Amino acid sequence: MRIAVIADIHGNLPALEAALDDIAARGIAQVLCLGDCASGMLWPRETAALLMAREIPSVRGNHDRWVAEQEPGTMRGQDAFAHAETTPDQRAWLGGLPTRIIPAPGVLACHGTPESDTTNLLEEPVHGHLRPAAPEVVRARLGADGIAARVVLCGHSHQASVTQLPDGPLVVNPGSLGCPAFRVTRPPHSHRSEARSPHARYAILHLPEDGSAPSADLIALRYDWDAASRRAESLGSPAWAYALRTGFIPDEA
Repeated sequence: MRIAVIADIHGNLPALEAALDDIAARGIAQVLCLGDCASGMLWPRETAALLMAREIPSVRGNHDRWVAEQEPGTMRGQDAFAHAETTPDQRAWLGGLPTRIIPAPGVLACHGTPESDTTNLLEEPVHGHLRPAAPEVVRARLGADGIAARVVLCGHSHQASVTQLPDGPLVVNPGSLGCPAFRVTRPPHSHRSEARSPHARYAILHLPEDGSAPSADLIALRYDWDAASRRAESLGSPAWAYALRTGFIPDEA
């Protein structure tokens, strides 16, 4: 059994379209999204429409929750833009997504951790950058349900990773499909996350039918990131444009 796992699309329609085409070309029928679907300085309405039309199972990310639940006057940046661009039905869909999905026996999918959509499962900020968290920290963040799973799928950090936790589950973060770099400025742990290339990233989870150990492939896919960068530039977001084109955060951001 194979499951294609996408996450953190952030309204990047051409990246989503390219990934879905690539997944179909590989003959993979099951696709799962780990949230943060629409919020971004790109194509939030069109991205939500495609996910809804394809009926792709999705968990709710923190930006999905914020776009759906916060008052428009309190939003800014990408969330404000996504709220203005999406329809009421799309915002209701985003807000109604589950916080967890079990796409196959023993597989638990969440956005950040099983209990939090704003906490990274596998990383923590150190000196302004994300670094791998210690196994005991990951175990604590997994909680009882995560530890009991065979595989845990997570997003949020935008850092692609396959981690075998000692005496625990295989933890897979597919990386970000549509936002290869971002910066968190809120205290107490401001940091940046950079994929260091503009590729659209997703994962393929392999669940052998004979019950042997699961594995995962991390995919870095070319797509028309120049078009995405031009879109962000046209919306007055040069930092988004630079991140989409390079996979890095500009120093002046």
